[in-house]
Amino acid sequence: MNDPLNSYSRRRFLGDVTTGLMGVGLSQLLDQDLFAAQAKALGSWEPGESMTHIKPRAKRVLQIFCPGAASHMDLWEHKPMLEKYDGKPLPGEENFMSFQGKNGPLMRSPWDFKPAGQSGKMISSMLPHMAQHVDDIAFFHGMQSKTNTHGPGCVFANTGHDTEGFPSAGAWVSYALGSMADNLPTYVAIPDIRGEPPNGKANWSNGFLPAKHQAISMAAHKPIRNLETPSSIGSKEEQRTREMTRFLNERHASSRSEETELQARMRAYELAAKMQLSAPEASDFKSEPQHVHSLYGTDSKNSLKASYAENCLLARRLLERGVRYVNLYCASRASGVDGLLNWDAHKTLKEDYDRHLPVFDQPTAALLADLKQRGLMKDTLVIWTTEFGRMPTRQNGTVGRDHNPDGFTLWMMGGGVKGGTSYGATDDFGRRAEVNPTSIWEFYSTVLHILGLDYNQLSWYHNGLDRRLTDVHGRVIKDVLA
Repeated sequence: MNDPLNSYSRRRFLGDVTTGLMGVGLSQLLDQDLFAAQAKALGSWEPGESMTHIKPRAKRVLQIFCPGAASHMDLWEHKPMLEKYDGKPLPGEENFMSFQGKNGPLMRSPWDFKPAGQSGKMISSMLPHMAQHVDDIAFFHGMQSKTNTHGPGCVFANTGHDTEGFPSAGAWVSYALGSMADNLPTYVAIPDIRGEPPNGKANWSNGFLPAKHQAISMAAHKPIRNLETPSSIGSKEEQRTREMTRFLNERHASSRSEETELQARMRAYELAAKMQLSAPEASDFKSEPQHVHSLYGTDSKNSLKASYAENCLLARRLLERGVRYVNLYCASRASGVDGLLNWDAHKTLKEDYDRHLPVFDQPTAALLADLKQRGLMKDTLVIWTTEFGRMPTRQNGTVGRDHNPDGFTLWMMGGGVKGGTSYGATDDFGRRAEVNPTSIWEFYSTVLHILGLDYNQLSWYHNGLDRRLTDVHGRVIKDVLA
């Protein structure tokens, strides 16, 4: 049988394709709206349709990640006993061998802590801008990790699993809630100018979820490539080429529905066409007034701070334009010199953090303040994460701290969060979680709850198991809910 395409003229073919695709697009939109309405009426939940299991308190997420294991007792959790017993052995663990070996005596923080806000929360004097937000933050001081190695630790903190191949939290949210904008990605990862975090793209992977749920990586210093149409191609020619390509792709894919990567690549091409206008606009800071640049610090003489500030500004612009989940990084993977490119201060804690804290403090605080003043914070959940904490002792023969997965701090603020609270605590020295020890699974159970999602119901069948972000664990921490 002859292929009916052979009997078409080029003009007739292109005309029919255009008309047909318009009808397909319209019917798809109508079907989606009808299905969503029917599902809501029947009380059922369907992923990707902006539907929730319970009433949501937030609809978008900003995740700020500081790779390298930022020290809880030097930033967020004041330990007066470290000051009192500075230079003395850690009671009961005098011979403890941590990640890099033997530990020396207890070491107080190089910086004073000061009370901040109406809550009087004690916070490092190196974070004067972040101190302005403590009354809006819920601190989780009793966090624990199951690994003390950076790569698996970062992946664990992002996916709930310490091995690669599992979906990140952002991918799960993308799958569960779908897109809020048709011209920008649902999920964006913004790596630091110093490089990607340990284990790289595994931190924002789709894992076994359909490929469309992996984050798009972009940054102020690293715009999405190849968005501009060559000057030699006219707009009508470009449009007809897209229509023809889409027609052929859909015909090819119709008999290969199980190949999600093919479907994702088709959607990526369609999204890329829309992003030719929307992405450059979102990352164009020329429209921002000077007072906003000064607020964030994009004009700082510190090039690392200026770059991170631009990424913070990009994060705000993406969130306000409908990106569902933004994963913002401050620092990168390890280098030949510990603590140079990230928060991994094994040998020279004060020198390293004197470099990192000014990069982090003002731009991050400005981003939070900007979201608040624009009315975005009321339905945005902000979470601050790192892979684990650090030891309260000096690493033997150094003035740095070794890895500590047994106690550290994460925090959240924004929609649905009870600000000015501290949940859990490490012991007097910051060595181990002692009050309300909390897992990453409980932390993300709470995140999903705030987004209106039941962590028990959000799953994907893979290799014989119903997989979840929270694995087989989970518990909503109601103490931090507003």
